[in-house]
Amino acid sequence: MRSARWLGLLALYVGAQLVGLALADPFRSAGLSSTSNAQSATAPLEIIAIIVVAPLAILLIARWKGGLVALRHLILLAIAGALFFTLDATFSLLPPGLLLQPPYAAEIVLDPAGIAAGTLSAALYLALLMEPQWYVVDLVGFLAAGSLIAILGISFAILPAFILLIALLVYDAIAVYGTKHMVSLAEVVTDMKLPILMVMPETAGYDYAHSGSLKEQRAQPVEERAALFMGLGDVVIPGTLVAAAFVWLPSSPHVFGLGANAVLALAALVGSLVGYGVLMTLVLRGNPQAGLPLLNSGAIAGYVIAYLLVFRSYTLGFTGAI
Repeated sequence: MRSARWLGLLALYVGAQLVGLALADPFRSAGLSSTSNAQSATAPLEIIAIIVVAPLAILLIARWKGGLVALRHLILLAIAGALFFTLDATFSLLPPGLLLQPPYAAEIVLDPAGIAAGTLSAALYLALLMEPQWYVVDLVGFLAAGSLIAILGISFAILPAFILLIALLVYDAIAVYGTKHMVSLAEVVTDMKLPILMVMPETAGYDYAHSGSLKEQRAQPVEERAALFMGLGDVVIPGTLVAAAFVWLPSSPHVFGLGANAVLALAALVGSLVGYGVLMTLVLRGNPQAGLPLLNSGAIAGYVIAYLLVFRSYTLGFTGAI
């Protein structure tokens, strides 16, 4: 069962990457990009600033009496709202024959995708609010990760994606091993039971909603800990390069029947999985580990090696489509 925990996190990791790939082109067509110029080297600066400032703001608010309660409600509402928009866009991709047809003859126009998205996002919001068990947290985190990977992938071309990954791997290393405020953030997020961490328990009956703090769990020997945790950013950020490669690179030449863009996306994914293997080896030793230095480095290395082999060029796709 010990191995099942890291395998479970691996399944969530890979699954979210594949969902991000599947949604990237449709989200691009739907105009869900977060930037107006995806080729700009400064495009990821706003995201980087938010990622740097947000943890500090959360830790500051956590010091105030009642701050965590108010913050939890605010974050859950924001997550529910974001889920509604991304689920609406996703459900809109389904063939019309699979959805309830609007009864136009009765002059009543229904939006099946909007209804389904609103219902699901409201149900998940209530579940997180009242009984945030690990499988609810993981489901919301999985949906959010897949959507964010697609949105960031269409928002940043290859050079901005590289800048994002490199900047955040450096920041994550500093925040975990230097200032250690990311470790404190993980403890706060765990106490609030927010879907910003993915949770993989030892047993399916693990009661995450009423579990002890992350600090208490870390005080136990590794073999006695009830669950493993992985930050949502550790899934989303390396996935940005995976999706960006698929969206922004040309499909020619073909390699073993696959377009070059798909090959480069899969190479980045495989590279990040090598980093994931090293990361889990370190995590199972019992100490908090920064995920992005290994995951991002692996994704970048996989991409670079594949790009050199497929395109036989040193531009690495930084100049846009070839």
